[in-house]
Formats: sequence, structure tokens, C-alpha cells
Amino acid sequence: MALMFPRLARNFVKNGYFPTDEPTLERALAALAPADGPMCILDPCAGEGVAIAEAAHALGREQVKAFAVEYDAGRAAHARGLVDRCIHGDLMDTLISRQTFGLLWLNPPYGDLSKDANGNIGYQGQGRARLEKLFYQRALPLLQYGGVLIFIVPSYVLDAELVGWLMRHFADLRIYRAVETQFKQVVVFGRRVRQRDQASDSVKAVRGLLLQIGQGDVEAEELPREWPFLPYMLPASPAEPEHFYRVTMEPEQFADEVDRLQGLWPALDTHLGAAQQSLRPPARALSHWHLALALAAGAISGVVRSRTGRVLVVKGDTHKEKTLQTEYTERDDGSVAETRILTDKFVPVIRAWDMTPGSPTRGEVLTIR
Repeated sequence: MALMFPRLARNFVKNGYFPTDEPTLERALAALAPADGPMCILDPCAGEGVAIAEAAHALGREQVKAFAVEYDAGRAAHARGLVDRCIHGDLMDTLISRQTFGLLWLNPPYGDLSKDANGNIGYQGQGRARLEKLFYQRALPLLQYGGVLIFIVPSYVLDAELVGWLMRHFADLRIYRAVETQFKQVVVFGRRVRQRDQASDSVKAVRGLLLQIGQGDVEAEELPREWPFLPYMLPASPAEPEHFYRVTMEPEQFADEVDRLQGLWPALDTHLGAAQQSLRPPARALSHWHLALALAAGAISGVVRSRTGRVLVVKGDTHKEKTLQTEYTERDDGSVAETRILTDKFVPVIRAWDMTPGSPTRGEVLTIR
């Protein structure tokens, strides 16, 4: 099988980026067989999207939906041209429907996890905290039961903890050395299951082999040119993922959305409620008290345009503050009694989103007290 994108299927390290080399990619895809129906496949660390795009073509592009997640903006932009849907962001910052994908192609970042300022690393485990394990934990629930995992990691990452996870979560496990040996990668194949007998001799043998390879006592066989076993059959996907999006946005992405939408929506009244009918003016000018009350109640909100051309999206609100007053009185015996009085005070506050074209504060939320 010839690759569709041989120029891009290169293996090098760049800012922790280890794309799969062309021979390994081609031989790994030869171990797969398509389902008789629509399929959804996922690469949560997609890079330029080559591997998952090749998998989609190998399985039959007309019946496969390819999904990808990539942290780097440039690589994510390239992947969008090869897959059906691509999220530019961190996998840990996404919301993706569980048990939706029949193939999980997982070639995660390599390296040890570092703690943040609070001492947290986001890793749920007892062994050595590695990026490979973190991405495995996050991506595993996305795979259907009966779905196929292709897991590409350095061989020394296979410690007792990771091997234990693989043995519990997968059947038909096989491991091979990648064709390109520069990064000491191995390719692990498996089919996700709900439960399996951990006491059988075959399971113990596979566990022992994985641990020996991880410890460097045994070298895995090279991934064969021709797959010698029955292929891993992908299950059909009942539906496309209901959720597949990023939870938060970078400031640059938010700015692009604001410029694209020209505000919250082109027709604000259409999305936030029925278009307002013409309101009758008050019988007389509102006092400051009436104006504050109307704003706090939300009666005066929406898009406001001043005579100078300033455009604000305003929303009134009110909150309660407490004021402290301390009184001192002298008792008959000469001692001093201290009395503290807390008084509730309701303070109206107006939030305004500046949408004035060319304004230095355009897109910022202003507070008017």
C-alpha cells in the first residue's frame, strides 16, 4: 500500500513532536480491516494529520469520518485540510463524546510530567508520571468497546503500571518495534474489552513480554511487512460524536471570533429573545433612583448607541454589599461596650460590552457603577 502523503510522513523531533515514520505507518495500517458500515476514527495528538488521514483512506474514505486534536496552531491548520473535523487545542481542554470511535491512533507527546505552581500534574496513577500515561488515561474512554488501539510510545515507558492498564483494558495485545529506531518506539495493538481473565497463561505471557521489553531485557520484533494474523476488525460507529469541541479559547481565537461575528451575534435580538416592540416613553424624565432601579431590574438592557457613535451592549444587575458601623458605649462600671452593626446595601451595577468600531476598548467588558 502506497501512502497518500509520503512527503509529510516524516519522523523527527520538533518541540516534542514525533510523527510516525512512513514504513511504520504503512505496516501498522495493514493490520486493520474496515467494518461493514460507517466508522469514526480519532487521533488525539494528530500533528499534521497525516496518520489519521492515511488510516481513513486505507479503511475506505467514503465510509470513514476522521477526527483529530492538535495543540500546535500551524499543524492543526494543516490537519484541517486532511480530516473531517479538527480541534486546535490541548486534549485535556476538550469535551468529546465517550465510546464513539472505532479506532484510536495514539502517538502522544513523550516525556516526564512537570508539576504546576500548585504542585498538581493532573495524573491519576501511582507510578512514574509520564505524558504518555496521561494521554492514555484521557483518550481511553473515547474508544468504543471492541474498538482498536494503535499505541506508539518509547519502549522504556512500558512499566508495570502502564502494562497493567493495557492488560485490563485490551485483548489480542501485540507489540512490535517501529521500523525507524531513532526514538526506540514500539507499536502496541489491542482491542478494547470490558473485562478479561488476568489469571490465564496467555495473559501472563503477554504481560511478561511487555514488561521485559519495557525493561530492555528483550527487544521487540520489527513490525512485519505483511500482517501475519487476522486483521483487527474495526466496529461500526452508531453515530458521530455528539460533543467534539474545545472547552476554552485562546485570546487570539476569541479575537478572531469577535471579528468574524461582529459582536455576540449579527442579530442580537433574534438570539436573545423576540424582537422588542416599540416601548412607550415614560410620562416624565426618570429620576436617578428610578433609572438605577430600571437598570438593576434589567428593564434597560440591550444595544445602546450614543449620539457620538459609541455602541455598547449593556446589562443591568444589582448585588448586595454590607456596611460596617461600630458604636462604643460606656457601661456604669466604667467598661466600654463595642457594638458592630452590619447593614445591607443594594448596589446597582451596569456591565457594558464595548462594540464600538475602532474603539481602543472594543471587545472589553466595562463596569459602570
